[in-house]
Amino acid sequence: MSHPILSEFDIVFAGGGSTACVVAGRLAACDSSLRILILEAGQHTLNKPIHVQPYQYPLNQAPTSTTVTFNIGNPSPRLNGRAPIVPCGRCVGGSSCVNFMAYTRAPASDYDDWGADGWESENLIPLMKKIETYEVQPDRPTHGYNGPIKVSSGGCKLGISDEFIQVGTTYHKRQYVDDTDDLETCNAYSPWRKYIDGTTGRRSDAAHNYVYNQAHNPNLHVWDGKRVKRVIFEDKRAVGVEFTSDLVSCPDADQLLSIVRASKLVVVSAGAFGSPAILERSGIGAESILKRCGVEQLVNLPGVGENYQDHNLVFAPYLAADEAITMDPLWREETLYNHQNSEQLAQWNSTGKSLIAQNGLNSKIKWRPDDEELKAMDPAFHPRWKEFFQDRPDKAVSIFLAFAGYVQPLSRPLVLPPRNYMCAGYYTLYPVSVGSVHITVTEDGKEGMDFTTGYLDDPSDIVPINFGYKKTREIFRRMASYRGEVTIAHPAFPEGSAAACKEASGPVDLNAPDIIYTAEDDEAIDRFHRDIMQTSWHSLGTCAMKPEADHGVVDARLNVYGVSNLKVADMSISPLNVGTNTYSTALLIGERAAMIIAEDLGINCI
Repeated sequence: MSHPILSEFDIVFAGGGSTACVVAGRLAACDSSLRILILEAGQHTLNKPIHVQPYQYPLNQAPTSTTVTFNIGNPSPRLNGRAPIVPCGRCVGGSSCVNFMAYTRAPASDYDDWGADGWESENLIPLMKKIETYEVQPDRPTHGYNGPIKVSSGGCKLGISDEFIQVGTTYHKRQYVDDTDDLETCNAYSPWRKYIDGTTGRRSDAAHNYVYNQAHNPNLHVWDGKRVKRVIFEDKRAVGVEFTSDLVSCPDADQLLSIVRASKLVVVSAGAFGSPAILERSGIGAESILKRCGVEQLVNLPGVGENYQDHNLVFAPYLAADEAITMDPLWREETLYNHQNSEQLAQWNSTGKSLIAQNGLNSKIKWRPDDEELKAMDPAFHPRWKEFFQDRPDKAVSIFLAFAGYVQPLSRPLVLPPRNYMCAGYYTLYPVSVGSVHITVTEDGKEGMDFTTGYLDDPSDIVPINFGYKKTREIFRRMASYRGEVTIAHPAFPEGSAAACKEASGPVDLNAPDIIYTAEDDEAIDRFHRDIMQTSWHSLGTCAMKPEADHGVVDARLNVYGVSNLKVADMSISPLNVGTNTYSTALLIGERAAMIIAEDLGINCI
């Protein structure tokens, strides 16, 4: 669609992901006379089934998907020479429209640890409550009940999740707690809530609930298919942005550059990959990087693109009983339009229930090792445990989870024969390793990305992952639906190993002895993880909110150091990792940014 050339707005957002939608939507609702423009490279998501029907989320990760950008990292010896792939949202609403809809929240202390004025947890908890309508239980003091984003249990129960909790509370000797997202509780098995509207059964994303619901406001504009190249400055004041048609969204469009002016503010909100790239193309960054790319330096900010962080995730699939209810029939492409799907769809359309309103993810534990488990872990993790975790009982090392269905790993996608599956997932929340994201010029003179994930660079990072495989395997083999491992997607244990994977007729006894792993078995697990460990889609940190002297990029009011009228608001500002699926933090940054901008502009925004 063609856009009228409106030469000037009050606020221009470079990027239209989760955080941008929150900030723009809140400001527009506070002052409808503000002329606001969101420029988003991806396409509109309004009422598209792939975005609003929860069960369809894996389609956004398909290799042919245009709703995410597949960022390819540099090959790493720690990953056995593999080049890891890290997708990020690429549509209006960003990752909020393509993610797994898993509702978790970080411990409050994570935000206190940021050490940024105004971002202490006591200031943020009211905003966390303002975001959500928690449809699960009433009167929880840290939850909200009037917010735009709905949190529910999804469209139906799945027995596999109950089995995971049952074995967890008996064999794994942990408590059951109904809410481990109260900002402090962890190390207990709990149900896993979802960003799904409990009434309509639709995904609860930032685009529909902050922006599309304000279609009546003629001053709030979203231009899709527009990729921001750089910020335009007069002296060192941001006065607009230069953009072009995005080649993926608009393959036939011309590549002419256009400029749109911003009279009050430019907000860069293009995520952990896009935001540092826009800053570097605008002349803000480390001298050596800009020089290499032929960009004239405006401000020397060597922290731009540094401090890249993520969570380290592994999926291990298991065979499930024929009678188990899983997501597999819905997810198998050849049956997308089969009889079962049409029944599920009819139910979803009338009541908002059924597997259509499911993500297959209904139970978890934010896990901390007990003394026995700690002893069983490689000593390379012990210093990290003592220094970071031991005296912080609210910080989990990993999340263990049960998926009712086969989730394709990014690193080694397999097409498995049609049947029922379940997956153990385990991912670490505070890995030590950091990476970086920078622009570069490729051999043919085009712009590329120099992306180092840093995954597993620190020797302590793989230890809880290796342990996670063993512990979740013991839990899964005791679950009623267990029918063995999917051998091809597990470690290649040496011949004759007691740890060998195989099909089974049923679970082992709750009190059966644990599998004993030899040194060779441990090597097989380690190798397997270096081959398959992947992103959790939780990229952050590349425009860190820290003091400039400490490689910071923005101050506590999100202003980019060294220039005026330019802020960054998205997950890239997170200075440290957060123990959560990052959508909750992206929303929170959006709410806080809206407050800050309203204060700066003298708007009363409650």
